[in-house]
Amino acid sequence: MTSTQPSPATQPLLGATEIRRLAEEIGVRPTKTLGQNFVIDGNTIRRIVAAAKVDPRETVLEVGPGLGSLTLGLLDAAARVVAVEIDPVLAAKLPSTVAAFRPGKAGNLDVVLADAMRVTELPAQPTALVANLPYNVAVPVVLHLLEHFPSLDHGLVMVQDEVADRMVAGPGSKTYGVPSVKGAWYSQMRKAGVIGMNVFWPAPKISSGLVEFTRREPPVTRASRQQVFAVIDAAFAQRRKTLRAALAGWAGGAAEAERCLRLAGVDPTARGEVIDVAAFARIAEAKLPMAA
Repeated sequence: MTSTQPSPATQPLLGATEIRRLAEEIGVRPTKTLGQNFVIDGNTIRRIVAAAKVDPRETVLEVGPGLGSLTLGLLDAAARVVAVEIDPVLAAKLPSTVAAFRPGKAGNLDVVLADAMRVTELPAQPTALVANLPYNVAVPVVLHLLEHFPSLDHGLVMVQDEVADRMVAGPGSKTYGVPSVKGAWYSQMRKAGVIGMNVFWPAPKISSGLVEFTRREPPVTRASRQQVFAVIDAAFAQRRKTLRAALAGWAGGAAEAERCLRLAGVDPTARGEVIDVAAFARIAEAKLPMAA
């Protein structure tokens, strides 16, 4: 017998007309404060979901679902979606939108009214993060979620294109910096594509980039994550200075910084932009008392 159940590729998704109608129903206008740019193109949603490689058994965490464009696509692909939304009006509307467009999937959605930068508990442990993130909070949100939800194995986030470049940059790149190194502590990141401006309402002034990540173990070190991140912050706070000079405040003097750098096998005259996360971990460990 042939199934009459529509495939995810043919399920209706929200277009410009539906998005504007839903927004009008609840009196919402996208705000720059919250970085709201709603996706109005179904093919873009399908592209994002496909690139995220969501398994049908997974629980997906979505941050900033807005009016539900991506939420519907994720519900077609995953077992469950946990949507974290900071706007109470949008959070209240999302369940009814899902019930109208995916009546059979309404029970697979959890909506959490919260700031993603502060959330530490969810109704289910997510294994994937898929989200359209406001550019001004994209990096701290991703780092916060990777820290507090070790169940997150992989994900795909859409961010401002220049932010995407910073997140995936490697040592020696002009865009390599704090987001690159801290992201590398948790995961392997790569750029998975670019999204044009005309698929959003309102249209942003710059293209968006897709960043795919896969969790990995951090470098083996006696130093804590906080201790390693303190070295990273110090190195890039004065990125034009040599590491010997940039880390002087952190180490308690330039001579002590040089001792730590040499012990870590790092050239004291190098700059932070040329070393990887493992080297930062060795520098942090070099400052610790010798193990008994």
